[in-house]
Amino acid sequence: MDLATTYLGFQLPHPLMPGASPLIENLDTVRELEDAGAAAIVMRSLFEEQITAEQLGAFHSMELHAGSHPEAQSYFPDTDVFALGPDEYLEKIRRIKEAVAVPVIASLNGTSMGGWLDFSRRMVEAGADALELNVYYLATDPDENAAMVEGRIVEMLRAVKAQVPVPVAVKLSPFYSALAHLARELDRAGADGLVLFNRFYQPDIDVEALEVDRRLHLSDSSELPLRLRWLAILDGHVRASLACSGGVHSSLDAIKAVMCGAHAVQMVSGLLRRGPDQLRTIRQEIAEWLETHEYDSLQQMQGSMSLIHCPDPSAYERTNYTEILHTWR
Repeated sequence: MDLATTYLGFQLPHPLMPGASPLIENLDTVRELEDAGAAAIVMRSLFEEQITAEQLGAFHSMELHAGSHPEAQSYFPDTDVFALGPDEYLEKIRRIKEAVAVPVIASLNGTSMGGWLDFSRRMVEAGADALELNVYYLATDPDENAAMVEGRIVEMLRAVKAQVPVPVAVKLSPFYSALAHLARELDRAGADGLVLFNRFYQPDIDVEALEVDRRLHLSDSSELPLRLRWLAILDGHVRASLACSGGVHSSLDAIKAVMCGAHAVQMVSGLLRRGPDQLRTIRQEIAEWLETHEYDSLQQMQGSMSLIHCPDPSAYERTNYTEILHTWR
């Protein structure tokens, strides 16, 4: 069965790949992922705070008695929270490129237009075949409107595209007031791919200790429908490749994502639970499903459930909303 797809301009044998996660920290695991058939390797994100903390540290050592605010650095996590520092991250790119033959996608996680974006060029020089910009930002300033938030993301993409010759994907959250418009603006600004979505991690409260309880819970398939909705809405309206990230734990999850328009399917929690070989299992099951349902190829199925042919997607989504409300019984 032909499972070939195109993502970020890369011709891939199938759409399955690990998403940004701790899976790539160990080179043996990276090799296991490739052996299991990973179509590409998406690296764990390098955070803006890591680069900024390193720059602040260098500045602080040179300007020890300058009048900087004494609490300025307290907003950044301790450096040991992160698995890799900036220099170690670049070395990790080099080592992974030497270890595998599939495309390697480096990941930057940030929010500002600062000089940290220059690091994208260094990632490419270290061997990254593409970049994924993971935009994780919660707008808490009441003086900052939606246009300002979204405009900064578009400008950030333009800044990166101006520095690197490789494809650039933008990984978004679903919490924008006009996500379809933002996607189109990113597409016009040169985005080669859009990844839907990064997970919105929400801390809890420990009422006894009066502390914030920061605990990561792995995803499950219940998170997939939000991705399916927006894949189906955006398919055919942007030139950029579409990737599904979050909630894919089975072959049917992956099939649904492709039907809604995904060119790539990123997995993390499922691989953390079951190991790299889960990629091989899901790939085999997709091929069997396509054959059983008399498809000639994955591309024949791709986008078959998107809303590109729907005359009024807004009305269709409204109908879905009202009909679902009546299924409570």
